[in-house]
Amino acid sequence: MNQCDILVIGGGPAGSTISTLLSEKGWKVVLLDKDKHPRFHIGESLLPLSLPIFDKLGVRDQIEKIGMLKRGAEFVSQYHNGANVTYYFKGAKDKNHPIAYQVRRAEFDHILLSNSRDKGTQVFEEMRVTDVDLDSNGMRLITAENCNGDPIEWKARYIVDATGRDSFLAKKLGTRKNNRFHKSSAIFSHFENVERLQGEDEGNISIYWFDNGWFWMIPLVDGTMSVGAVCTPSYLQNCGKDLDKFLWDTISGSPDVTRRMKNAKMTIETRATGNYSYYSDHLVGENHILIGDSFAFIDPIFSSGVHLAMTSAINAIDVIEATLNGTPKLSSTKREYVRKSKQGLKTLSWFIYRMTQPAMRNLFMNPRNIFGIEEAVLSMLAGDLYRKNSIDIQLFLFKILYYINFCVRWKENWGAYKRRKPKVKDNFSMSM
Repeated sequence: MNQCDILVIGGGPAGSTISTLLSEKGWKVVLLDKDKHPRFHIGESLLPLSLPIFDKLGVRDQIEKIGMLKRGAEFVSQYHNGANVTYYFKGAKDKNHPIAYQVRRAEFDHILLSNSRDKGTQVFEEMRVTDVDLDSNGMRLITAENCNGDPIEWKARYIVDATGRDSFLAKKLGTRKNNRFHKSSAIFSHFENVERLQGEDEGNISIYWFDNGWFWMIPLVDGTMSVGAVCTPSYLQNCGKDLDKFLWDTISGSPDVTRRMKNAKMTIETRATGNYSYYSDHLVGENHILIGDSFAFIDPIFSSGVHLAMTSAINAIDVIEATLNGTPKLSSTKREYVRKSKQGLKTLSWFIYRMTQPAMRNLFMNPRNIFGIEEAVLSMLAGDLYRKNSIDIQLFLFKILYYINFCVRWKENWGAYKRRKPKVKDNFSMSM
């Protein structure tokens, strides 16, 4: 029987990060991933506050070599005659993190996983976990199948669920719930010959609002452009079998995106995801913990997924070591992990739930740094979601401005709000 201290399920950014750092601390760590790396994954845009994590892992130089330099985010609104506004990370309250990168996730994730292996983690690819027994006489029993379908078992003192949107443990424990307040689906592909921004803006992500949601355009260093539309599940239900045609038809709904893609050629087949907004009301147990997207995923509009995943991995280490070492303050350590995990989601979710509202579009298209509000929004966009600083006050003032804008044009905003059809209040934020 194979044994280890900690078994990590999933080899994405969260799993690779936590396994690397635990291995460096001397723990015997095994990581199982169902795929063979490198493998395609969506989510190419990174945030500035992730760069210190790359330094901690010792991979920043490798990320820089594959990355497209990203200085900010451009927002374009067809509801404002195609006007565009760019938010530069250098304008955030903390001036120490002015850049980020756009990356091909296959390359990025492969670098992180290889780094974990180099730091001492036993990595097994094409190894799909099929069952976990959390109460196996003090040890956790993990059953998996290799690429040939042969069963293999491990015993571990602790289990980390880093399975991303597969949410292995949350589904097993019955704690994963659809976020009935925010419903989104996505359709996306990669293209060549897409018009790029000029000069220092070339690597910036572009966000375009349109009637059924919003588009992303993410430039990659090899000239490829990642283009996708986030829309309501009901809209995507009309896609039929020809996803390529449906994506092109969707693109035609945005004159500004269409202009940039007049010479575009699709380089990979179009992919789509169904309603992907969910959360688990259980994050940590006696001998297991959920990190990254295995706990919750809302929406990719602020490119926060990788940053939240890697940050939660770092925060989870205290819980794991406190558990294995029998630390008396284990209960408070667990509570702090839950608090931090929900804090980042709560900050983002307030903005995400309202990004398609006319009031939010107006505020983003008419930025003002009154009382440092723009600096605070930029800090949020840069991934400053956990540190204790004064941006909470400015973000509160931004919320007041939002509700004022909502009321000034209340018919338009109320109509947009009703079309979203929220059913319940969620765990992170009020609905309106």
